[in-house]
Amino acid sequence: MGNRERKRTARRKRKRRSSEHQDPEAGSGAVPADTDGEPTTLSRSELKDKEARDALVPLHEGERPAAVTVGAAVSAVIAAVFWASAVLSLVSDIEVSGSEPATAPLVFFAAVLSLMAYGMWRARYWAVLGFQALLALVMLSAGLGLVQVTTVLQAVGTVLVLAGAATLFYFMVRALARIQMPKRLPRE
Repeated sequence: MGNRERKRTARRKRKRRSSEHQDPEAGSGAVPADTDGEPTTLSRSELKDKEARDALVPLHEGERPAAVTVGAAVSAVIAAVFWASAVLSLVSDIEVSGSEPATAPLVFFAAVLSLMAYGMWRARYWAVLGFQALLALVMLSAGLGLVQVTTVLQAVGTVLVLAGAATLFYFMVRALARIQMPKRLPRE
């Protein structure tokens, strides 16, 4: 018997002994058997995760969680700002910090944000996940931006951006879980 097999066998014995000594009223229940057909027990955090997943209700056809709707609106507003900036950079001689802004990156970000807004409006998983990544970057930059604020107004604005992004991110997590559920319920 190889060293790996010995370790695996010892681990299975320890698991079996620990499951025999557990209090059945402690709240951890048996799960389907692992690869060898032996039952395993769930930890408290795994039980909480399982209960949370079981409590999720699939979305109805055409339904969109409120957090995703807010995210779609925010994404559309930011996309509109980028589109307006791109048009202004094309038709005028506006300078930012002594140089003219490049139009291509503005158009690229406007297109990505527009696509993201459309995807969230349709409650698509990829769009919500992408927007959450964008919110994580906003939270990171706002948190780091707090280090170099010089006025109270800058501090208040940065904290508001950080709080808004964090709140939206938090509420989108549950919405994302409901969106990725395998089946949707028919319309009521």
